[in-house]
Amino acid sequence: MVRRHELTDAEWARLVPLLPPCQGNGHPYRAHRRVLNGMLFRLHTRVPWRDLPTGYGKWQTVYSRWRRWTRAGLWERLLATLQRELDATGGIEWELWCIDGSSIRAQKAAAGRGNNEHRPAGTRRAE
Repeated sequence: MVRRHELTDAEWARLVPLLPPCQGNGHPYRAHRRVLNGMLFRLHTRVPWRDLPTGYGKWQTVYSRWRRWTRAGLWERLLATLQRELDATGGIEWELWCIDGSSIRAQKAAAGRGNNEHRPAGTRRAE
């Protein structure tokens, strides 16, 4: 049974060829799926790394692999590959694909700069 924040078998089958080989430096290497599910759990719940459930392995292992893959640019390559494949199937309209909530908040904040709406009480704009 797949938990809410974990990869399904189909999702895992799609990602596994895109991940680096599962090999360590002289010690057994934790399976990518377990560690990746730990990363997804952390991203969805925003718990501190140290509070990851032990079912995902040691938090240090999950964190170190996250950092290593981030530094190596793996996430960007995964996204680019998946986007290319999705684009090739015609399964997405890029203009409608994603609206980033932080962009909307930034636009609202910028629009509110002309008034006191976003200023703490008791402060006013310098003239």
